[in-house]
Amino acid sequence: MNAWLQAAAVLVTGAGLVSAAAAHRLTGDVRRALAVLLDFLTAAGLVRLAGAPSWDGILAAAAVIALRRLIGSGLAVSRAAP
Repeated sequence: MNAWLQAAAVLVTGAGLVSAAAAHRLTGDVRRALAVLLDFLTAAGLVRLAGAPSWDGILAAAAVIALRRLIGSGLAVSRAAP
């Protein structure tokens, strides 16, 4: 993997952690902060995939995106519950 892409993936992951902490601090809602963190982690995974595209990487990215969608829908359902 290209060193630039590896550094970019780490930077996106760090930005996700900071953004999730800021979202939690501003809204006080853990679910929204988790959604922000998962979006950034998905982006970091896609940046890493750009470096060395292989079937294993593609399957891992697809699994991360599917997990993100599953957790996101679970958060939406729990938010709608009384």
